[in-house]
Amino acid sequence: MIFLRRLVQLLVLLIQSGWWGVTASPTDEGALRAGHGEHGEPGHQEPHKDSYSTFASEFLESRYLSDDGYPFPTAPPVDPFAKIKVSDCGVTKGCIRYGKPGCDAETCDYFLSYRRIGTDVEYEMSADTDGWVAVGFSSDKKMGGDDVMGCVHDDNGRVRIHHFYNVGQWAKEIKRNPARDEEGIFENNRVTCRFKRPLYVPREETLVDLHLSWYYLFAWGPAIQGSITRHDIDNPPVSDRMISIYKYEDLFMPSTAYQTFNSPLCLLLIVALTFYLLMGTP
Repeated sequence: MIFLRRLVQLLVLLIQSGWWGVTASPTDEGALRAGHGEHGEPGHQEPHKDSYSTFASEFLESRYLSDDGYPFPTAPPVDPFAKIKVSDCGVTKGCIRYGKPGCDAETCDYFLSYRRIGTDVEYEMSADTDGWVAVGFSSDKKMGGDDVMGCVHDDNGRVRIHHFYNVGQWAKEIKRNPARDEEGIFENNRVTCRFKRPLYVPREETLVDLHLSWYYLFAWGPAIQGSITRHDIDNPPVSDRMISIYKYEDLFMPSTAYQTFNSPLCLLLIVALTFYLLMGTP
């Protein structure tokens, strides 16, 4: 009996001490009261933060803070128009430059590049104008019946790519525009643009297949309210030979001023005149 009495007393002590989890501790009771009302209604409960969320928030805060504790500045804006790389001319793309010897895409009177990208051809154009710049694909070096792609600077400051068809000396805009991935910028009094066009197109009068070779017509001039006007020079330059988009060349065409001084006849006349001045008249 004494043994049983002591065993019962021990069990009572264990129960009262909460060793078996039967009796709630004061902390647990406070949590229950905070979570439920006297009649079991839901009550106010403190928000709970687990160790992972706390670590994650602290990590993110430290990730975007500088050594001085200040937030890093936002990433710089992406250049809306990547500059044309003339170092690629004749290597990974073909280029045609018209103007002063040694000029590039930012200093030539006119600049054009082309390269194949999958089933597309990417063109880059630039000209010293505040209006428009264009390239035409011709079979005879003459304007008339030509497929033309032009980049036009409008009154809102945007540069848009348009599709034209030359009817004689007049360019008619065509609604069907094969250009895609258009980019353009007007800066430093230059119109510059970049676009892609499919290599193969359905047979149509106003579109040519670029896998064939064509003479390239180069033109640029002013625009009025986003509409092109007559080109700047009376006789726009034309490529000396047909251009193949499968052959990457770096061709230079001197502008009219440099053509005059570079012609053999002009050089001969300059030499003769210099000799005459030095020797004097008899």
